[in-house]
Amino acid sequence: MLSSSLRLARPYLAARVALPCARVSALSVLAVAVSLATATAAQAQSTTNQLDQVVVTATRMPQRLGDVLADVTVITRAEIERQAFGGLADLLVNAGCVEVSRTGGPTSTTSLFLRGAENRHTVLLVDGVRVDSQATGGAAWNTIPLAQIERVEVLKGPASAVYGSDAIGGVIQVFTRRSDGPLMADLGLAAGSQGTVKLEAAVRGGNKSFDHAASVSVERSNGFNATNEKSQFSYVPDRDGYRRANGSLRLGAEVSSGHRLSLVALKNRTDSQYDGSRSKPLVDDHAITNTTAARLAWDAQWSRELRTELSLGEGRDAYETSPSVYQTETRIRSLALNGSYQLGGGHQVNGLVEHRENRLDNAGLRGGPSSSGTQTGVALGHLARWTPALQTQLHVRADDDSEFGVANTGTAALGYALTPSLRLMGSVGTAFRAPTLYQRGSVYGPDLSKPGVSALKPERGQNLELALRYSQEALSLSATAYRNRISDLIVFGQAGACSSEFGCYENVARARLQGLHVEAQYGLGDWLLSGSVDAQSPKDVDSGKLLARRSKLFGTLRAQTKLGALTLGGGVQASGQRYDNASNTTPLGGYAIVNLDAQYALQRDLKLSLNLDNAFNRVYQVANGYNPAPRSVMLGLRWTPSL
Repeated sequence: MLSSSLRLARPYLAARVALPCARVSALSVLAVAVSLATATAAQAQSTTNQLDQVVVTATRMPQRLGDVLADVTVITRAEIERQAFGGLADLLVNAGCVEVSRTGGPTSTTSLFLRGAENRHTVLLVDGVRVDSQATGGAAWNTIPLAQIERVEVLKGPASAVYGSDAIGGVIQVFTRRSDGPLMADLGLAAGSQGTVKLEAAVRGGNKSFDHAASVSVERSNGFNATNEKSQFSYVPDRDGYRRANGSLRLGAEVSSGHRLSLVALKNRTDSQYDGSRSKPLVDDHAITNTTAARLAWDAQWSRELRTELSLGEGRDAYETSPSVYQTETRIRSLALNGSYQLGGGHQVNGLVEHRENRLDNAGLRGGPSSSGTQTGVALGHLARWTPALQTQLHVRADDDSEFGVANTGTAALGYALTPSLRLMGSVGTAFRAPTLYQRGSVYGPDLSKPGVSALKPERGQNLELALRYSQEALSLSATAYRNRISDLIVFGQAGACSSEFGCYENVARARLQGLHVEAQYGLGDWLLSGSVDAQSPKDVDSGKLLARRSKLFGTLRAQTKLGALTLGGGVQASGQRYDNASNTTPLGGYAIVNLDAQYALQRDLKLSLNLDNAFNRVYQVANGYNPAPRSVMLGLRWTPSL
């Protein structure tokens, strides 16, 4: 596994290692299967109920999923409980939302590609708190365990007009566990392959006046051999294990009619082993990541028309290696006032004022061990239903960065119901990502004292998409076509613009991300079949090459049935060929793996589960020099008694 110390010491190594690529033949079968889902499968939950779900990520205010004019996927707690292995990134892959790259087990360095965009182009929010790295850019997707997650909302496509910097590819928001019902406990124990053991304990409950939830979980595994002889950095034929510990607390109270205070706090710690350097091959290094998030919010319903939320949040991402010494920490503090007003006649206005402070502690900075910057954003939104069939949404935002000044973004969307079951939607939008503090201020950032050298500029995106959504009784089907053009893309280029002899960060690249996402779900009675396929072309505009570690075709297919107290399920996850490098000279073959799961209700509050991942022990290449997870079995028991 490549340590972050190496990635920051030599930024050209920061291109993340991708999960393996798939055989086109396997994907072709998958694509056909998904297309047949509309005629052969089954679902236990009606699509009408799904569209009645309330989501908040699309506009930062509560909204029926059926009224959202964007591509949003919701992952529920029931789907989360079916998965025994991995964490948030694995959950998103199994849901067909993203591609990921990884340099080892579930807690190793992980990058995520939403609609083919770079890892740093997707915003991660945990209960509204932004978690990001001002060093490499992008969130620590490997630190969030499944035990803490109640639901996930995935907003695909640019959203800077709502969230400001970073949201070029989209936004992923994680909501932690909560309850407004009777007091109950949640105890879980699981054990399986590679000496993996998981323990979880939680208590939660509440009512309209007060709710509370607290949880802790620990996980350890001996792991598997993450590298092979092709590794460019190090290779020791041993197991690369990991440890993970997590805790969270949520409190909520209605202080008066229509006014509610809430507090959320969580901490996650991972300790991952990886092979030491070739000069010290017998010494395993440890990569330790600590992620914390806390948020205090006041939600006020002043009248039937007016609602506001005032929130104060802080997210921290700290990374260190041992015995090789390297440390970096990002702290993001935010203060936001968000509100909505119902004008009547189907019109709603949203407003937002947000101030964010970013701080990076890293020894590689030129001006000292720390660097900081601020961003202040003002946003307005208008949501309208002009007729029962016609909807529009408009969002504009201006962000003032303490270094490069003002960035303006906007999004316009229109939806029209061709029939009660069929809706056509289209949107245009712009987005941006400010350079990280490390990109600006490290020895690899521009040296402005040199003649002709200019400061880094924000990366910018322009997106156009068209979608068709069908929903009737047990059948749902959607197709979204998009094209996102990214300019001033920051890459690690030739030396000269900075003081490093290895190279420098520069705004010299352009990318075009275009594709088609299709998903379907259809069912009858106790049967369910669902799936998705992404056909995409994420390319470097200047070279015409595919972006590294992104395939042209990937998808998922899942079948599930219920037989009394027994629930059986199985899924296929597949991806086409991709390349390990930007020059497209190192191909990685495609793959298709099968995951199986079963749950049996021993009694109302006691459930037994069995998971088999990579059931046929498919051997494939995650990246040049890295091994995939082998076939793995996990047996679990969960008890949820009332107290």
